[in-house]
Amino acid sequence: MTGLEARHDGASTTLSWLCHPTTLLALVLLVVNDHVLKPAFPGLLTGKLSDVAGLVLAPPLVAVLLTLLVPRLPARIAAVAGLVAVGAGFAVVKSSGYAAELASSAWTVLAGPSLVRADWTDLLTVPALGLAWWSWTRARERPVRQRAARLARMLVVLPPAVLAVAATSAVYYPYAVGATTLDGKPAISVGSGYSMSDWPTSPLDGEWAVSDSGAATWRAATEDEKQRLNNQDSPRKQACAPDDSRRCYRVVTGHLRVEQSDDAGVTWRVAWEVPDGQREALARRSPNPGDIGRHFASRELVVYPLASGGHEVLVANGRDGFLRRPPDGGWQRDGFLFEEGRTAIHWEDPPSLDGSSPGNRQMDLLLAVLLALTLGATVTLVASALAIRRAVGENSWGIVGSLPMLLAGLVLTALWQRSDDFLAGPFVFLPLGILPAIVLSVRAWYAGATARWFGWMLGGLALTVLLTGVPLIGWLYGNPPQTRWAVSLALLATVPGLLLAVRISGLVDRTLPRGRRNRPYYLPTPPYPPYPAQSHQQVPPP
Repeated sequence: MTGLEARHDGASTTLSWLCHPTTLLALVLLVVNDHVLKPAFPGLLTGKLSDVAGLVLAPPLVAVLLTLLVPRLPARIAAVAGLVAVGAGFAVVKSSGYAAELASSAWTVLAGPSLVRADWTDLLTVPALGLAWWSWTRARERPVRQRAARLARMLVVLPPAVLAVAATSAVYYPYAVGATTLDGKPAISVGSGYSMSDWPTSPLDGEWAVSDSGAATWRAATEDEKQRLNNQDSPRKQACAPDDSRRCYRVVTGHLRVEQSDDAGVTWRVAWEVPDGQREALARRSPNPGDIGRHFASRELVVYPLASGGHEVLVANGRDGFLRRPPDGGWQRDGFLFEEGRTAIHWEDPPSLDGSSPGNRQMDLLLAVLLALTLGATVTLVASALAIRRAVGENSWGIVGSLPMLLAGLVLTALWQRSDDFLAGPFVFLPLGILPAIVLSVRAWYAGATARWFGWMLGGLALTVLLTGVPLIGWLYGNPPQTRWAVSLALLATVPGLLLAVRISGLVDRTLPRGRRNRPYYLPTPPYPPYPAQSHQQVPPP
């Protein structure tokens, strides 16, 4: 590298900053704290450690990316830009709930479900930027000049730094796992999780809390109480009232439903429920609902006496929280007694059962748009494949185009399950679902499809998107309430578009020679007449 190139190359200095021992220590601390210490020891200290490590690591990472994108950018300007951008962004996000929500959405796109909270106490960690500046003043004196060394540092340090900053600690959602009694006192088990493999399966997977005041206040169970609670039989799906042996209650597996019997279990009737359609709308407003029949379902119940007389029922309803029946006979959803890994004093309000609109179901709105576009692209693909077959007699284009479309359908099916609301999924899906239809329609145009065919093809695309969108929009507003009916109606709505695709295949012009379609057709030039034969006379030698 020449002296002039070295003078204008900012990446050599910012890479030295990223690989400074202080920055590397912050990288290790951020990874260990987010993925080991936070789950094991949730609290104030581990929360602030992540902020400190991130403020030390993020500025050199931003500076490196800037100098890689703009090779002529001076290192000092990149360093100042990194410090200012990180400091200002951190201050805005931690002091504004709206900014924190936007940051959560951006981080979710990068790394899956993530949560950024607005907490002004986190601003106490801003002085960590001074440590980042100090490491910059030391690192700028030793820029990385050799290309091999720069490449090695980029490959070894840059990817882990990007992943460490983007992949923050996962979001954990509370989960009502179990309900029982201990020495006549109500006890509940609350777990947490965020993916299909991490959801709790039994009360042993949660944290126990015990009430000494008939569910009025709660405290964390002692070690001895935990041992005794864990040794109880589970699941507890049915129990009778201690003051009336004929009054019994039971949960219905796979539903948010509690049944009641007034004749000691001979006959049963529904005492409380969230209908399946309404339950599905409730679940799909929640992040990562996954298997709704498993996670939004009644699991266990307990019936315990009250000192004032009568009895009370407490039901563990999975991700919907806890359900309670006071002595007056009414039922109320209490939500959770759980917050960030610690037993809280007050109950959190459960999600509302009222209303369903696209504004409350942003992920479902995106999936509905993708499904309508996919079905419209499928009709376009069929019309183009039939046009190509009629024009040139080739079936390979339709077969090749259907393969990525099939893969797009599998990706979309996985997204509709919503086991993990990874918002980058649609960006993977769009090329698979839209590009084949575009390629085949262009090929059909050049193969002999007329302008009239092209207009009808676009009309079929618009018609399919509109017809399939009707049941999907109704589903977003709660009618039909269940997903399977909305998807079935959307698939049925593609039939007119498919019939139109078959019908317009007759508009393809097959009279033009292959390879000259949609071009001005000229009559072949007649051959020139042959020159008259000339006799060749031998010239006598001189």
